[in-house]
Amino acid sequence: MTNKTFSLGGDLTVNRLGFGAMRLAMSTFDGPARDPEDGLAVLRRAVELGVNHIDTAGFYNRGDVRANELIRTALSPYRDGLVIATKVGPLPGPDGFPSRQATPDQLRGLVEADLRALGLDRLDLVHLRVGGMTGPGGESITKRFEVLAELRAEGLIRHLGVSNVDAAQFAEARAVAPVVTVQNRYAVDDGLLKECEEAGIAYVPYFPLGGGGDPVDEERRRRLEEIAERLGATAAQVSIAALLASSPAVLAIPGTGSLDHLEENVAAGELDLTEEDLAALR
Repeated sequence: MTNKTFSLGGDLTVNRLGFGAMRLAMSTFDGPARDPEDGLAVLRRAVELGVNHIDTAGFYNRGDVRANELIRTALSPYRDGLVIATKVGPLPGPDGFPSRQATPDQLRGLVEADLRALGLDRLDLVHLRVGGMTGPGGESITKRFEVLAELRAEGLIRHLGVSNVDAAQFAEARAVAPVVTVQNRYAVDDGLLKECEEAGIAYVPYFPLGGGGDPVDEERRRRLEEIAERLGATAAQVSIAALLASSPAVLAIPGTGSLDHLEENVAAGELDLTEEDLAALR
C-alpha cells in the first residue's frame, strides 16, 4: 500500500489502517458482552503493531464492559502520536440500542463523559453522529455542530468530524467549523468521497468488512476468495486492502475483539493488489 499515512487537520498524522473499538465490548449491538481481558489484550497489541488511530464512542458498551474504559485501562498514559477519535450524538433507546439523538443541550455532557472515561483533557477528534440508527439526511445539523465548535474553541476538542451525513449536512457542518473527517456507512454511494479527496478531508467508512445488517454480495465474496487464494491471504484482508486502494483519502478502521483477527487485519496493509484485482472488486 502506498501513502500509508494521512494528515488529519494538518497536524495529526495517522496510519491509514486504524482500529474500530465497537467490538471490544460486544460482537454486535444485540450480542453478549465480551471478556474485558480480551479487549485489553487486543488494544495493547494493536498499538504494538503500529496502530495509532483508534475510533471509539461512549455508546460502545455492553453492561459493565465499556470500550472507552478499556482504552484508558489498556493504553493510558497514552504514547505520543496516538489519536483517539470518538462520536457523540446517539443516546440509548428503551431497547438499549443507540436509536435516539442528543439535543444540542446534551452534547456538552456527552463530550465531558468521553473525556472522563478516556482520561483525557482534550479529545483529538470528535464526530457528530447523526440520525440514530437511520440513514443520512433529512434534518439540519447546524445547531448541534455549533455546540461542538464551541467546545473546540474552549480547547476540549482538537478537531471535528461528521458521521452518517449526506452532502447537505456535510456542507452545513463545513459552514460552521473545519471538518477533518467524514465517517459514513461502508459502500454507501453518497458522492462525498471525491469532495473529501479534493478538500484533504479523510473519508472513514464504518463496517469496512460489511456487517450491520448489510446483505451479502455473493459474487463479490467469490471474487474476494479467488484473489485471496492467489495471494495466500484471507478474503477479509483483500477487502481491507481494496478499501485502502480505493482512494488516498480513505482510512480503514476494522474492529475486532480477537487477537488473531487483529493480526490478520493489520497485515492487510501490506497486501499489494493489481489493477485487475481492483477492477474485479468494483
